[in-house]
Amino acid sequence: MKQQAAEKQRKAVALISGGLDSMLAVKVIQEQGIHVEGINFFTGFCVEGHTHAVRKKHKDKQKRNNALWVAEQLGVKLHIIDVVEEYKDVLLNPVHGYGKNVNPCLDCKTFMVKKAVEWIKANDFDFIITGEVVGQRPMSQRRETMPIVAKESGSDDLLVRPLSAQQLPATLPEREGWLDRDKMFDFNGRTRKPQMALAAQYGFKDYAQPAGGCCMLTDENYAVKLQDMWTNRPTREYELDDIIMLKMGRHFRLASHLKVIIGREEGENNFMQGYKNQFVSIFPTSHHGALCLVDGVFKSDEELQQALGLVARYSQGKNASEVILKVRQANGTEEEHTIAPMAADAIKREWVI
Repeated sequence: MKQQAAEKQRKAVALISGGLDSMLAVKVIQEQGIHVEGINFFTGFCVEGHTHAVRKKHKDKQKRNNALWVAEQLGVKLHIIDVVEEYKDVLLNPVHGYGKNVNPCLDCKTFMVKKAVEWIKANDFDFIITGEVVGQRPMSQRRETMPIVAKESGSDDLLVRPLSAQQLPATLPEREGWLDRDKMFDFNGRTRKPQMALAAQYGFKDYAQPAGGCCMLTDENYAVKLQDMWTNRPTREYELDDIIMLKMGRHFRLASHLKVIIGREEGENNFMQGYKNQFVSIFPTSHHGALCLVDGVFKSDEELQQALGLVARYSQGKNASEVILKVRQANGTEEEHTIAPMAADAIKREWVI
């Protein structure tokens, strides 16, 4: 009698953010003999490695892409997919609204799982894994909203959440016997202690600390700058450079048509140098100081003097009687100005974004 053919090995794709939860979710499924690959969607807003590399205050932090690092630790192939353009509609027109800041978390999760559904169909994979935990996030991971993600993404019962599987209805992979429900978990709530304990059990010691993820849309300071940009432009459309520049420097809104961005440290100044051919820039020549990029146009000499005074204020000549600065046009032409640094109490509160 012929030996029965070995059962086909099942394959899953995991949404890997670079955090501990997705790392654990993959490991739990790998332990059941499933072939796992990872997928990471680049929206432009999760750019932690960029900030750490630019700013001196982050010099002690590891300069790594956490999603790539997690995939390497787990021995899985990671597919990084650029969704910057597609994601714009998610951010600008969220069906389920925003969270505390400008984070469309429920729509975001649904979008990413929907893209994962498209991916498994195109690549002959069987189901999808996420590191979601019931009750952990106020928008996308509530018990009543988690079914919305499954339904609206089209993933239905092909979406497996291994860390909370025992809290949720059985999925197709469980019913078909591809996964053992008893080997998954019943984590719930905002505490991370169960995840930490499981990480220790697996021998994971070096992982990204849970702190709300790397999405800048959940950051209040970033959200304020983004909303200011939207308010003072004819439309809310944006480009990748726009959302990166919102992370750089001190932002001062001098008028609806005019914002200046002044570097806070050497790393930011060096990064902003790359944009000198796109913006008017201002920089001190008599003293060491920050580079300033001008987003908009000067419609009066008063606006120019305000910008010059601000740049002088944030130079090493802030206590000098005069500072010499150059204003460089995007085409390379320059003009020199001499001005007294603006006094700290002269900086209008409404300018500061």
